[in-house]
Amino acid sequence: MKRIELYDTTLRDGSQAEEITFSVEDKLRITEKLDELGIHYIEGGWPGSNPKDAEYFRKVKKLDLKNARVVAFGSTRRASTVAEKDSNIQALLKAETGIVTVFGKTWDFHVTHALRVSLEENLDIIRDTISYLKPRLDKLFFDAEHFYDGFKANPEYAIQCLLAAKDAGADCIVLCDTNGGTLPEQIRRITTIVKREVKHPLGIHAHNDSDCAVANSIEAVKIGARHVQGTMNGVGERCGNANLCSIIPNLQLKMGYRCLSEDQLRRLREVSRFVNEIANIRHFKRQPYVGDSAFAHKGGIHVSAITKSPETYEHIRPELVGNSRRVLISDLSGKSNILRKAEEFHIHIEKDSPQLMEILSTIKELENEGFQFEAAEASFELLMKKTLGLHKRFFDLIGFRVIVEKRREGEEPLSEATIMVKVGGHIEHTAATGNGPVNALDNALRKALEKFYPELKNVRLYDYKVRVLAGSKGTSARVRVLIESGDDHERWGTVGVSENIIEASWQALVDSIEFKLLREEDRKEPAQ
Repeated sequence: MKRIELYDTTLRDGSQAEEITFSVEDKLRITEKLDELGIHYIEGGWPGSNPKDAEYFRKVKKLDLKNARVVAFGSTRRASTVAEKDSNIQALLKAETGIVTVFGKTWDFHVTHALRVSLEENLDIIRDTISYLKPRLDKLFFDAEHFYDGFKANPEYAIQCLLAAKDAGADCIVLCDTNGGTLPEQIRRITTIVKREVKHPLGIHAHNDSDCAVANSIEAVKIGARHVQGTMNGVGERCGNANLCSIIPNLQLKMGYRCLSEDQLRRLREVSRFVNEIANIRHFKRQPYVGDSAFAHKGGIHVSAITKSPETYEHIRPELVGNSRRVLISDLSGKSNILRKAEEFHIHIEKDSPQLMEILSTIKELENEGFQFEAAEASFELLMKKTLGLHKRFFDLIGFRVIVEKRREGEEPLSEATIMVKVGGHIEHTAATGNGPVNALDNALRKALEKFYPELKNVRLYDYKVRVLAGSKGTSARVRVLIESGDDHERWGTVGVSENIIEASWQALVDSIEFKLLREEDRKEPAQ
């Protein structure tokens, strides 16, 4: 089995993405996760460019990495000096990684317009930089910046740049589609020529500006590249870099290349989500392989088929990449969807049960009114239990009032909620404030119930979304409120729909509280 070198540049190229910034601590934590995944090379940053990257390279030495080598990244020397006296080159060596990647110009347009030197002088810069660095390192990669555009413009000169890097001692020459505009057929044709002319270990570094970075990386591997650069989740400058979360399983599961061990591959989704969390960006539900929707099934025919054989609508087994199969509930659902969800919820229901048809009918009716259960499975579980007589009512609402008051111009409005609930034979009447009417209502409800159910203190509201369902009706339109709540064990989604946003929010809040209390009872049952 042919082995692929995986080179992750999330901490350098990925951090150049809009709205992404990593602290030194963030970079160290991601380094450890990438090492656990089995990535071979982790590009830590550019030690000569900023104090943060210099600090990272000092601290990363203390990590006990098992699989990965950290790589320092930088440019070839400046035109006005020699490598031995170039401060950026010296910073690469001071990082003490033992492995360095330097990028150099290979597009004649960039040589004459960006560097403002002659084509021959650029070749000297490449030779001098690599011949100086290589004897002082374990390994040196040469990133041929803008190579594919350079080849299209002046193929002879682009090849000369690669040969200069090879002759100077570069261990691997990485062909870069820096502008991300090259198409797979062009990658195939140009890389074939390079392999024939250069006869040296090759790598690929693709950007995604034409949405072809993954395909381009795979094409380069098919031609002979054995070193693949990319980022987790495809983050990167402009439209991003080649997405390793797609490249790795494509190469290993579909093309027979060896990237990771099977155990490491099963951590792919975990690491994907970890990087997103550290970067503070939302998980892309529809991301291939690792996204929440990658193995989610909604249509009744689909669910019926995967129940018999998952291969009918899944291209791989989700657990191979650490993902899992999901069955969604909507007005497209059939009996198979309901039965599958009942199994997930550990609820027994017969295939020919009248309650099954009742649940199905209720779902379709509620979705027609604007409810949506795909992101509110806790509300759906409660609905099923109510229909089957398995639901327990923990409290009754006697009434609530929400007041929003703005006392003077320029000040934030004040929100206060008063609520009265009945728990068993006790009536609790209390009030609370919040940073908005829904937050005030949530605070008042918890305050009223926590003396009876102290476990509610652990519940946190993670997300709150409002969708107007019929914009043509203006302010009288129905709204759908989706709430994501969680505790120390899990997260769950609930939904409410009404013409009144407070009422819709109340429905979702009540479902969230009841779901938590039912879960707590389930956890206590084995001990009884």
